[in-house]
Amino acid sequence: MNDRIRTPIVAGAFYPARADRLRDLIEGFLPLEPRPTDALHEPFGLVVPHAGYVYSGRVAALGFTEVARHGVPDAVVILGASHTGIGPRVALAPHQAWETPLGASPVDGDTVRRLQAGGIQTAEAPFEREHSIEVQVPFVQHLWGTDCPIVPICVVPGPRAETDAVAAALVDALDGRHALIVASSDFTHYQPHAVAEAADREAIDRILALDAPGFRELCRSKHLSICGTGAIEILMTTARNLPLSAARLVSYATSGEITGDNSSVVGYASILFSKESHG
Repeated sequence: MNDRIRTPIVAGAFYPARADRLRDLIEGFLPLEPRPTDALHEPFGLVVPHAGYVYSGRVAALGFTEVARHGVPDAVVILGASHTGIGPRVALAPHQAWETPLGASPVDGDTVRRLQAGGIQTAEAPFEREHSIEVQVPFVQHLWGTDCPIVPICVVPGPRAETDAVAAALVDALDGRHALIVASSDFTHYQPHAVAEAADREAIDRILALDAPGFRELCRSKHLSICGTGAIEILMTTARNLPLSAARLVSYATSGEITGDNSSVVGYASILFSKESHG
């Protein structure tokens, strides 16, 4: 990794390191052909998982496909879950581009500067060993090419006032844009399938209602192991303010459906936010 390009750290682990194998794997997940090439006519929001592609890739792809049906975003903001807690609670990446086996996606410098003006800090440390943003980039590249700019943001859950401030900064920075805002998160971790599914359905109901305070309280009171709660809260609050008031569950699955072991699973969901119902 250097100051200009963020090189991949989980290629060959979470997804194939060879470009041809990565393209084939993603293409196998995507039910969309041909893909619209016009620009999006409105902004969209999306919750998608970030586990290894063999486990959560199809759920993530189905979410991205729902956006791709409507065209090409002019930028993709990726709110990642911080698994290390290193650095500021909300951090912008300092890089000019993010590289995967499919190429290098430019970081949208103008949006980054607007977010910096809105009070969001820039720091490299949160991104050095974090996979939650990286695993979304090949989907963006495969669907919309390496010219589609991205805005990586790493998020540690914080006070409600901070969530509101970041959401307000995003709304200001994306004013007039038809961007996609992604919250990268897995859901319940390492519980029996039935337990995980029940807990996740309760959390998803709060998300679909755009009830950020209710989602926060549910996660706190029931000690839910959703790893991207901060990213999801920022997306929900941003969605309310844009407004993207139509939310629907696109896909839900657990790792047990892949491994056949339902005794200890991880839950995965893709959830779409839009200005009007696209059901």
